[in-house]
Amino acid sequence: MLEIPVHETFQSTIQGEGYWVGTPVDFIRLAGCPVGCPWCDTGYGDGGMNLPRKVRSFDSLIAELRSPRVVISGGEPLIYAQLPQLIQTIEATVRTVAIETSGSFWQDIPNSVWVTFSPKHHVSPNYPVIPLIWKRANEIKIVIETGSELEFYAEYLELNDQIPVFLQPEWNQRDRTLPLVLELLKKFPHYRLSVQIHKWLQVP
Repeated sequence: MLEIPVHETFQSTIQGEGYWVGTPVDFIRLAGCPVGCPWCDTGYGDGGMNLPRKVRSFDSLIAELRSPRVVISGGEPLIYAQLPQLIQTIEATVRTVAIETSGSFWQDIPNSVWVTFSPKHHVSPNYPVIPLIWKRANEIKIVIETGSELEFYAEYLELNDQIPVFLQPEWNQRDRTLPLVLELLKKFPHYRLSVQIHKWLQVP
């Protein structure tokens, strides 16, 4: 039986961020991430040792799916060797699969999978981005905390100007970071705002 550690799942919710914002989705949020972002939405900034973690069978995860699109997030989903098999299992139900990743880990996954890439090298120097992900990503989502993030990734962003880039205000400091992002968009009008509408609407 194929299994994988899961943090939590959500069914019949919406995608709150990035390119597919507002579309109906299910979430499979896998457990664990070593990257350690200080503002991690799911609490893995300190390693997450006390966070929920349950080993789930693929069959049980498939049985609870309700939406036509499934987002596999984390944590960091690409730390699991069985991720490609999970993707294949979901796609066999005629659903579309997306993954959300920091880009610090990689495995071969089907080209049919939508990759949301949110680089974290600027906050976690020990976890640099694997270069190929800058080209494999379908969208780039940069969490803005200080405003220096675009300068940090400028070399890569300039080489990948065909991939949509979303600037997302860091939620915990949104009174400061939202105006900061709006100013950045004046300088980079080809980028787009991502405001985590699921948090504003208070849905999972």
